[in-house]
Amino acid sequence: MISNQETFNLSPYMAIYDIVVPKDNMLRQINDLVDFSFVLEELKNKYCHDNGRNAVPPIRMFKYLLLKSIFDLSDVDVVERSKYDMSFKYFLDMAPESSVINPSSLTKFRRIRLQDVGLLDLLIQKTVEIALEKELFKSKTIIVDATHTKARYNQKSPKEFLMEKSKNVRKAVYQIDESMKEKFPAKTTSNEVTDGLDYCEKMISTIEKEAHLVNIPTVKEKLNVLKEVVEEHEEQLNYSADPDARIGHKTEDSSFFGYKTHIAINDERLITAAIVTTGEQSDGKYLQDLIEKSQGTGMKIETVLGDAAYSEKDNIRYSKDNKLELISKLNPGITHGHRTKEEEFEINKDAGMYVCKAGHIAIRKARTGKKNVGENQSQTYYFGINKCKACPLREGCYKEGAKSKTYAVKIKSTEHKDQEAFQNSEEFKSKAKSRYKIEAKNSELRHRRGYDVAISAGLFGMQMQGAMTTFAVNLKRIITLMKDTE
Repeated sequence: MISNQETFNLSPYMAIYDIVVPKDNMLRQINDLVDFSFVLEELKNKYCHDNGRNAVPPIRMFKYLLLKSIFDLSDVDVVERSKYDMSFKYFLDMAPESSVINPSSLTKFRRIRLQDVGLLDLLIQKTVEIALEKELFKSKTIIVDATHTKARYNQKSPKEFLMEKSKNVRKAVYQIDESMKEKFPAKTTSNEVTDGLDYCEKMISTIEKEAHLVNIPTVKEKLNVLKEVVEEHEEQLNYSADPDARIGHKTEDSSFFGYKTHIAINDERLITAAIVTTGEQSDGKYLQDLIEKSQGTGMKIETVLGDAAYSEKDNIRYSKDNKLELISKLNPGITHGHRTKEEEFEINKDAGMYVCKAGHIAIRKARTGKKNVGENQSQTYYFGINKCKACPLREGCYKEGAKSKTYAVKIKSTEHKDQEAFQNSEEFKSKAKSRYKIEAKNSELRHRRGYDVAISAGLFGMQMQGAMTTFAVNLKRIITLMKDTE
């Protein structure tokens, strides 16, 4: 049950926070910046109002998830830290002497309370509203790109995944006590997952008997991760645990298994829109959605900046129709020629190859037709014939008995004359220099905010991770912008 009335802390110890949580503490600044009552308003219909025990306030549960994202902690560790970290307790609106939640309730909150909320759009909308209210926006430009996130459980074999996590624990232990090498069980040489699980369970048991190790934070955090993997191994180590993840391509020769987040930021480096998809989706098809989502937050847009993936004909036409300036270089494979079956074959900008509707990428390409006669030449893309033969979508695409499957794009150098002239102008070149801002933002998300690897399985889990990560990143950026304007 959730109460309709606000609660107030009447603890005699509340004044402690004025001493131990200074005004420049980041969590105090976020609390002062954001009115979190929007969380209660959004989730009130997910709770019963007149039956059952009182639930943990949804705002507090939401803040726990935000702390996880800001400090890159597991469920267990964010709750553990909230026992003794006064800045955490202050942020969570708890009395200093209050007890904490059970970590398992965070899983329930994510899966039950946050389903169908549209949290990603909601949180970005909230941060942009705050920035607009503080008059932090000067530009009318957005920069678009996509960043990759690898699936959590399928990058390595189950045995390799277990051994990697156990190795992290051993390294943390050896930094404290090298003599533990003699107490640990012998490493398994078997490739069987059951043997790896048995080894990890013995190692966990050995460490938990050592009082001088088990409560050291650096050891405890790594140990908790290993314990979660072992306890949930049937879900986490099974290939089907991440049925939504797909293979995407970074370059012609490299790929990843996971998800993409299509992002728009403004010149002030605040994320104004984000869309989480499976890894095989092309970047260019989400341009219009990113523009409209950014406009929906209240931002005014005159210029859109992106790489060659966004220079598809539909995007150029959309930009002209909506009086937007598109700073995106033409991709010869897309914009210089007419192509059929545009809805079935899409360019993968990173790999420089076309991908069919089944998600298979071309294995090579070649220019065909008469030389030096642009009107009659085509760029032909060749697909793996064995995949085509077994493809469930082969009907109408692959002709039975054919020895090859190709897709050709006619090359016409005059197709986008206006855009070509614009991209050679000094104005275009000058504005294109701002693209580094979104590359830096993507790097921050992956390398400083833990966005390189998914923290859970499934598209919904990835969307939750994206929502909390973008919210945390935007709040920190707003605080920085406010300091710069003081």
